[in-house]
Amino acid sequence: MKVEQMYTGCLAEAAYYIESNGEAIVIDPLRDVEPYIERAKASGATIKYVLETHFHADFVSGHLDLAKQTGAKIVFGPTAVPNFEAHIAKDNEILKVGDVTIKVLHTPGHTMESSTFLLRDENGKDYAIFTGDTLFLGDVGRPDLAIKQGEITREDLAGFLFDSLRNKIMTLADDVIVYPGHGAGSACGKKMSKETQGTLGDQKLFNYALRADMTRAEFVKEVTTGLVDPPQYFPKNAVMNKMGYDSIEQVRRKGLQKLSVRAFKAAWEGEDALVLDTRHETEFVKGFLPGSIFIGVEGDFAPWVGTLITDLQQPILLVCDEGKEQEVVDRLARVGYDNPIGYLDGSFKAWKAAGEDVETIDEMGAEAFATWFNPAACTLLDVRKSSEYNAEHIVGANNFPLDFINRNMAQLERDHKYYVNCAGGYRSVIAASILKSRGFDKLVNIPGGYKALKETSLPRTDYVEQITEL
Repeated sequence: MKVEQMYTGCLAEAAYYIESNGEAIVIDPLRDVEPYIERAKASGATIKYVLETHFHADFVSGHLDLAKQTGAKIVFGPTAVPNFEAHIAKDNEILKVGDVTIKVLHTPGHTMESSTFLLRDENGKDYAIFTGDTLFLGDVGRPDLAIKQGEITREDLAGFLFDSLRNKIMTLADDVIVYPGHGAGSACGKKMSKETQGTLGDQKLFNYALRADMTRAEFVKEVTTGLVDPPQYFPKNAVMNKMGYDSIEQVRRKGLQKLSVRAFKAAWEGEDALVLDTRHETEFVKGFLPGSIFIGVEGDFAPWVGTLITDLQQPILLVCDEGKEQEVVDRLARVGYDNPIGYLDGSFKAWKAAGEDVETIDEMGAEAFATWFNPAACTLLDVRKSSEYNAEHIVGANNFPLDFINRNMAQLERDHKYYVNCAGGYRSVIAASILKSRGFDKLVNIPGGYKALKETSLPRTDYVEQITEL
C-alpha cells in the first residue's frame, strides 16, 4: 500500500494518491490532473476511483477530467446531487482498491454531503482518515459556506458537525493518521496547523473542537465565532464542482494564444479585457502596461485572483515571465477563471521595445521612510488583514485591507498622496496597481513592507482596540 499526499502551497490544499496491488484512487484532485495520471503510470497502476470529500468552494476539482481521461468512477458521499454521472455512496459503504478498502463515513457539517474516507490496510486495520474539510489539524471546517437562506443556518451545520465528529471520527483509534484537505493559509478554517498530517490521538488532545467535555452548545458557539466573510469566488467554485465545467485543455487552448503587441492591443480593446501582470513585484513597479493590474504568480496568486477579480468569466489578457504562461493559465483555472484569451508574446520587453506607453510605481525604502514619516503630514496605508494590523502595526498607519479594496476605495481621494505597505511587499504592489488603474496617481510603495519597517526606528503598537479610520 502506498499513500502519497500531493500538497499545493498556493491553495494550502492536499490531494491524495493511494495505491494497492495495481489499483489506485485519487482524493480531491486539482484541476490540472497530469500529476495523478503520471503517478499511476509510473507504477503501472490503474486509477479506479476519484473520491470527492464534498463540493469544494475554494478550488475547482479535477474529478471530471480525471475520470474522463482514466475511466475512473467519481464517488461522492450521501446526499450529494452532482449534475454528472457519479456514484453516490451510502454511509458505511466499502470500496475495494487492490488489497485495501475504503469505508465511506458520512460526516455532514462543513457541507451536508461532506464525507470522510477511512482507509483500512491489507489486514483490515484502520490506518488513516481523509477528512476533507470536516477535520483539520488544530481546527474543523467552517460551517457557513453551504448555508441556504430559509433552509439551513450555520448553527444547524455546526450542530451536524458536532455529531459527525463525536459519532464518526472520535470513536476511531488514537493511532489512526489524519490526512486533512487543507493546512494553514486556507480560508476554509480559522486556525489550522502548519502541519499537514498527524494522528487522531493528538487531535483529541490539542484540537479545541475535539475537547471531550465540550457541549454541543459550546461547540456551536466556538466554531461560529470569529468567522470572516469567505472570498467571493467560493460559492461560484462550489457551483462549478457540482454542475460541471469545461475541460482544462479547452481553457489552455484559449489562454495560451501567443499575441503580438498589435494583436494584444486589439484584443484588449475589442474584448474589454482585464490585463493581468503576473511577473515579480520588483519587476512590475519598474515598468508595466498602463491600466494593467499586478498579481504575481510567485505569491498567493490564485486566492488573490479569486478575491479581487469578481467575474469568473472576465476576459483576461496575460503578461507573464516567458515560460510561465501555462502555469499561470492552470492556476487561474484552479479557481474557476476559465476565460484567459491570450498572452503578450515577448512579455513586457516586447511592449517596451514597440515604443508603447509605460507606467511605473514610485517606491521609498523603509529606512528613508522612517527618517521622514510624520503621521500628521502623510497617509500610510497598511493593506494587511485587520487581524495582522491589530496584532502589530506602525503608529499612525491606517488599515486598508487589500481584501476589501474594491468596496472601500471610495474612502480615498484621487488627489491625495498615499504610501502603501503590507507584510513583505507583495500585497502592497497589488493594491497600488489596482489604485493606479482606477486613477490614483500619487502612490508610493514601501518595498519589504512591515517586515522592513519593523527594523527601523519607527514606533509600533502591539494591539489597538479599534482600526484607525482614514
